[in-house]
Amino acid sequence: MAVAAPTFTGFRPEAIQFLVDLSENNDRAWFQPRKGEYEQLLKEPLEALISTLAERFAARGIPLRADPSKSPFRIYRDVRTRSHTGNVHSGGGYFHLSPGEIYVGGGIWHPEKPWLDAFRRRVVDEPGRVRKLVEEPGFKATFGSLGGDSLVRVPTGFAPDHPDVELLKLKDVTFGRRLSDAEAMSPGLPDLIADTFEAAMPVMRYLAAIG
Repeated sequence: MAVAAPTFTGFRPEAIQFLVDLSENNDRAWFQPRKGEYEQLLKEPLEALISTLAERFAARGIPLRADPSKSPFRIYRDVRTRSHTGNVHSGGGYFHLSPGEIYVGGGIWHPEKPWLDAFRRRVVDEPGRVRKLVEEPGFKATFGSLGGDSLVRVPTGFAPDHPDVELLKLKDVTFGRRLSDAEAMSPGLPDLIADTFEAAMPVMRYLAAIG
C-alpha cells in the first residue's frame, strides 16, 4: 500500500533561528548533536513542501519536476530546493530560505557560452519577442523583469543602441520574487510557489526552447 505524502504545514519560526545559529556555527561538531532538530525543523518540512509541489505542478500542468530525493541542495546556512525540467540548460525553478532572504525564482543561471550566444541571437532576430513576454501582466506583476549578473558593456558584435541592449548584456537570464517570513511559515506556501511558477511559464518555455 502506498504511503501518503506528508502534508506541508509551513516552516516554523524556529527553523529560521536554526539557520541563524548554523551560520554562526557552521561546523560538524556543532551540527551533529542537533541533527534531530535540523530534521524536524527543516528537512522534514522541506520534503513535505516538495511533495506537495509535485502535486500542485501535476494538477496545474506545470512542466517542472519536484522530487524530495533529488530537488534539495545540501544544507549550507540556508535551505534551497529546485524544480527542474531535465537538464541545467533547460532552466527551472528555485526556492531559497535563509535568514532575511526568502525568495522564489528561476531561469538560466550561469549558462554556458553557446546557450548565451543563442539567447542573444534570438533577442536580435526576434525583435521585441522577449520583451513582450516579460511585459505580460502576470510576469511583470510577479517579477518585474529579467535579471541576473550583467556585462558593463554590450557584447562584441551587437549594436550598443539596440532597443533590448539590457537583455543583450545579461550573463544570467533569471527572475525572482521575495517572500516574507509569514509567507514561508504559511501552509499556503506550495500554492504561492505554484502561482509564481505559473506566471513564469511563458518565459520559462521560451528559455527552454533555446538550444
